[in-house]
Amino acid sequence: MHDLPKLAFLPVDRLVMHERHDEQRAMPLILRMRASGVFRNPPVVTPLQDGSDRYMVMDGANRITALRMMQFRDALVQIVQPSDPGLALQTWNHVVWEMNAARFLDGIRSIPGVKLTRTKDADQARPSLDEECSLALVQSCRGRVYAVCSEVGNLQLRVDLLNALVDCYKDRARFDRTSVREARLLRDIYPALCGLVIFPQFSISDLLDLAGRNYLLPAGITRFTIAPRALHLNYPLAELAADKSIEEKNQALYKWINERIAQKSVRYYAEPTYLFDE
Repeated sequence: MHDLPKLAFLPVDRLVMHERHDEQRAMPLILRMRASGVFRNPPVVTPLQDGSDRYMVMDGANRITALRMMQFRDALVQIVQPSDPGLALQTWNHVVWEMNAARFLDGIRSIPGVKLTRTKDADQARPSLDEECSLALVQSCRGRVYAVCSEVGNLQLRVDLLNALVDCYKDRARFDRTSVREARLLRDIYPALCGLVIFPQFSISDLLDLAGRNYLLPAGITRFTIAPRALHLNYPLAELAADKSIEEKNQALYKWINERIAQKSVRYYAEPTYLFDE
């Protein structure tokens, strides 16, 4: 058997988020979990480096929120280390549609401390957390590219500006995450396209530092890839809710995993995989 992901129970109050999320999305998840009676996919966490014995949630914020709302004391998670070779951090972009294009740009221009500067060399333009221009890039539906500029140099304040940027459209338009960097490639998919927002690349150490101090990134701009990844665990929900110590829960978890291995119910896929039952 290939080296298994590290699975363990951790107290929910030791898990911290790194980005904003919509708590309303947790309620449908709660209903699905209660109906199925299982905890399907364990969230992925990594330890903060500040000695606080806390962990940052990299994937599964809605699942952790659902457990909190159900007043579960403990969460079943997959633990990875920040230095693990199978861990990588990328950035999502936001495609924005069903909003007036001029209002979209005007909203960004209205952010205090921010200005939009037209960029001619769109192919070479890259957003950066370190440069005055540009904190982010915005492509209009007509293909014009603007740099979001600010003189603010402090990382936390720049994160505040990114949140203000997303706040300009998140409740006024519809948006999706995308890895596409050219708005013209999205026009056929989104007929009511009004723009594309390209975000800067963060480092894992940046996120650990920010999360440890409760500075949250905008929702949907970080993209972690984790290998190996534990999926479709389907662990009994009653075991998560059980009034047992962490040690007892972990002992029961390890016994359950070994039983699954003995039954040949655990399979490792080395190749990239598409799942059609999510």
